[in-house]
Amino acid sequence: MKYAIIADIHGNLEALQAVLKDAKEQNVTHYACLGDVVGYGANPKECLQIVRDMKIPCIKGNHDEYCSSGKDPEGFNDSAREAILWTRGQMSDDDLKWLRELKYLRIMANFTLVHATLDGPQRWGYIFDKLQAAASFIYQQTPVCFFGHTHVPLAFVRDSVVRGGTFSSFKAEGGKKYLLNVGSVGQSRDGVAKATYLVYDLPGAHFELRRLDYDISTTMDKIRKAGLPSRLADRLSEGH
Repeated sequence: MKYAIIADIHGNLEALQAVLKDAKEQNVTHYACLGDVVGYGANPKECLQIVRDMKIPCIKGNHDEYCSSGKDPEGFNDSAREAILWTRGQMSDDDLKWLRELKYLRIMANFTLVHATLDGPQRWGYIFDKLQAAASFIYQQTPVCFFGHTHVPLAFVRDSVVRGGTFSSFKAEGGKKYLLNVGSVGQSRDGVAKATYLVYDLPGAHFELRRLDYDISTTMDKIRKAGLPSRLADRLSEGH
């Protein structure tokens, strides 16, 4: 059993297509999505339709929530706020209902899915360091938890202490807990302008971060042609 763990697609169809193609080549058998299917990108409806058609288990991200709730997107920067309001107009009532009904947390096999943090999944906090990871570990009931939200791939492990840092691939050890950020499919923010996701070989207890080239120029052109803020296009090529 091999899972593709994807997060933060953000309406980037070209990146999602590249990830799904690669996942198939990696002989992935199952999928899971950590939320923020929509927001920022110019193809939210198409990305949402793919996730729905593939029946990918998915949880709710903050952009999914604000796009579907009708709430004012306070706390977002101007570009993100404009994208949320634009995205609402691209969705059908059924799309919005599907997004609204997503859960904040889900347990599958021996792992947990959460978009932000386990200590307050609906508050949209961030995990960048060991102290923030430690707060989530307190609530982690499974050996492994995957999260997104920051768009920065990181791995934290807890045994007697909490350690963490960047990673590419490694094998889990028994008796330890792992909290892994799988990066972003549609909007990298760690300086690597690629589509990113994680392959989890469940029987082998092995994690591999996958970084993929995709047609960024097409994605950028679509964002501009949609009338979305140009900053949302420019940052894709910068990986920030």
